[in-house]
Amino acid sequence: MIRDHEEVFGRTLPFGERPALVLIDLMRAYFEPGAELYMGSRDCLDAAARILLAARDAGVPVIHTRVAYGPGGVDGGLFFRKVAPLRHLVGDGPLGALMPEVAPLPGELVIVKQYASAFFGTSLASTLTALGIDTLIVTGVSTSGCVRATAVDAVQHGFVPVVVRQAVGDRDPGPHEANLFDIQAKYGEVWDDTEVIARLAGWV
Repeated sequence: MIRDHEEVFGRTLPFGERPALVLIDLMRAYFEPGAELYMGSRDCLDAAARILLAARDAGVPVIHTRVAYGPGGVDGGLFFRKVAPLRHLVGDGPLGALMPEVAPLPGELVIVKQYASAFFGTSLASTLTALGIDTLIVTGVSTSGCVRATAVDAVQHGFVPVVVRQAVGDRDPGPHEANLFDIQAKYGEVWDDTEVIARLAGWV
C-alpha cells in the first residue's frame, strides 16, 4: 500500500516557549552587485531586518553569523577548495562585513564560522542550551546552503528550526523553493514573515 505523502512527511513541530533568532551570513558578499556571491536581490535582507526588529522588541536572544578564514583559507578545508568565491572571505575584508540593516548591537553574539552550518565547529549549540532555547528562528543566506545546513543541525541538536520564508534567499528560485520544501517536509517548519512577527509581538 502506497501511503499519501502528507501521512509520511510534514508533521508539525511546535513553536516553543524560548525562541532565539539567528541571522546567517548576511554579509556584503551576497548583496554587492558584481561580487561573485551576489544574489541579485535584497528582498531577504529587508525581511530579515524586519524579523530582527521584532525579535529585539520582544527581548528574544539574537545571534549573527559571518564567514571568515585564516591566511590562505587554512581553516576552510575542502569546503574552501570547492567554493572558489570563499577566497574573498579570507581575513576581515569588506565583503565579509555584515550589512548595516542587520548590524549587531552591543551584547548580540556574532559567531564566526568556516563551514555551511552555523553549528559546525562553533559554540552555537552550547550557547542555545545554556540560554534554555527550544526554538531557533532562522533567517539569512543561502537557502540551499548555510540555511538548510543550519536547519538540519538545529533539529539534530534538539532545537525546532523555524525558517522564515521571505527572510532567506538563494542565487536562483529553483534551489530556494526546493530546499524550503525539503525543510518543511523533514527537518523543521517554514513560516511566513508575518506569522513570525505576529508570534514575536505576543512575546512581550
